[in-house]
Amino acid sequence: MRETIMEGNGFVVREDGEAVAEITFVPSGEDALVIDHTYVSEALRGQKIAEDLVKRVVEYARETNKQIIPACSYALAQFRRHKEYQDIWKQ
Repeated sequence: MRETIMEGNGFVVREDGEAVAEITFVPSGEDALVIDHTYVSEALRGQKIAEDLVKRVVEYARETNKQIIPACSYALAQFRRHKEYQDIWKQ
């Protein structure tokens, strides 16, 4: 069974209890989060898991009234690709 849960400053995808993907962020002041790391195990790459993790952070940022600084290259590519993220992209 695969589940995505928030752990610390990020979200982790666990499959049968084992972490197989993650995205992490760090606070930047009181109003922003810096996405600093995205990882998906080789066996799961190409299944849009990392994209889903970015979406989870976007949802979290909106819920907590924060903006996002996508420092991780993957997250930055997603922010450039998805115009719907412009409202929370702190540039």
